[in-house]
Amino acid sequence: MLLSQLLSRIEYTEIINPKEQNISTTDIAALCCDSRKAYNGSLFVCIAGALVDGHEYALSAYNKMCRVFVAEHPIENLPDDAVVVITPDTRVALALLSDEFFGHPSREMKIIGITGTKGKTTSSLLIYNMLNANGIPTGYIGSNGVSFDDYHFNTVNTTPESYDLHYYMRRMLDIGINTLVMEVSSQALKFNRVHGIDFDITVFTNLYPDHIGAFEHPDYDDYKNAKHSLFTSYNSKAMIYNADDAAHTEMLAGTTCKSVGVAIDNTAAEYRASRIAFFRSPGNIGVSFDCWGENKKYSVSLSFPGEFSVYNAMTAIAVCREMGISFDSIVKTMQKIRIKGRFETIELPNGATAVIDYAHNGVSLKAALSALRVYNPNRLVCLFGSIGGRTKMRRAELGLVASRDADFCIITSDNPDNEPPSAIIGEIASYFTVGSAPYIAIADRKKAILYALENSSAGDIILLAGKGHETYQLINGLREYFSEAEIIKDFCAQKSEA
Repeated sequence: MLLSQLLSRIEYTEIINPKEQNISTTDIAALCCDSRKAYNGSLFVCIAGALVDGHEYALSAYNKMCRVFVAEHPIENLPDDAVVVITPDTRVALALLSDEFFGHPSREMKIIGITGTKGKTTSSLLIYNMLNANGIPTGYIGSNGVSFDDYHFNTVNTTPESYDLHYYMRRMLDIGINTLVMEVSSQALKFNRVHGIDFDITVFTNLYPDHIGAFEHPDYDDYKNAKHSLFTSYNSKAMIYNADDAAHTEMLAGTTCKSVGVAIDNTAAEYRASRIAFFRSPGNIGVSFDCWGENKKYSVSLSFPGEFSVYNAMTAIAVCREMGISFDSIVKTMQKIRIKGRFETIELPNGATAVIDYAHNGVSLKAALSALRVYNPNRLVCLFGSIGGRTKMRRAELGLVASRDADFCIITSDNPDNEPPSAIIGEIASYFTVGSAPYIAIADRKKAILYALENSSAGDIILLAGKGHETYQLINGLREYFSEAEIIKDFCAQKSEA
């Protein structure tokens, strides 16, 4: 694509060395913001991140034959044949350049954006599965990666960088998928990863303090305001919201689109749940309820535990109704859906149940333990850790919740990265006081899992919290393959053969 066409989309104040490249004839083969991906013909966008500044890697991109740069200030160490376009915000520029480069894919798609502290992934994947099952080819982007048709790609962030978003949207369109369900994180909103994308349907699940720290949001208001922007700044045509969450009035403030509430308690909501019941059978833990909506009642059953699963299901129902799917089809499809790493249950040969879930902060861990407690386990065992290097406030939350709500805890590693696992475990353990649940510390997560399985008894529920869908451990900056489901299934196979 011609450089002149790309630059027509962004605001810029200066072009340094414009004569070195003829702007009207220079062809751009690719965009990138990672110097390791630069090559001859690339346009490199310098993004200033929390830990690294892309301006400092411009020379590295230059050494890979990149000659055009978009930056927020002049770059002193670049040779004179480099063209530098100065723009006020390179994140906004990257979003607009990506949209132009891939031919405005979001304009051709129906996009559903979901935000909130918890429930994003389960709600998104329920919607994704139900739409596909009911004849609406749909893609998914979120914590579980990128999925469409038979393709799946792992991602680093819940919401990828804008270039990747547009790349995946174009790939979806190219094979006939024109509906997308996307988890929209607060970081994506704060840092303009979804800038310029119009959302047809937006969803608010709930709001609790999270992602607050030196490298994320400075305070709760910043976090909340980022979430709120999805409903006021992205031309949403319909908003589905949790009418029982105290923050819903703030999320609705300033919106002009159609709004549809889901609730258990709020009788003014368009969709309401009643007669909630919990069931447990070998390899399956779930909930059933009556859904009232559109002056009718429907019986709903799904294989996810807890009251919060009812909210996720109600959200999915409301979205699918907006998409034109019949209530009967929704109910029939929902009872068959399973989601990797979201209350993924595996029955052990001895009658205990292992549950893999992504619960990785205090709010989600408490919700998970509370949800499992209603199934009256012989013992409720909680295996968990906390990530290294950031969000240290989570360690207090996790330690306090697990120590109060579990019967026995196994504190272990969860992506310690460059921080010593013993330091993280020690900090978590400091919140276990007199009267807390007993615990053991095992730094090696695989050994911790095997300990939990070996020492389980019939009727126990073992919650493996924090990893969920992830198939890696982040240790000393490297991603090492790690699958909790495989560890458990191998254990079960060995016990069955014995």
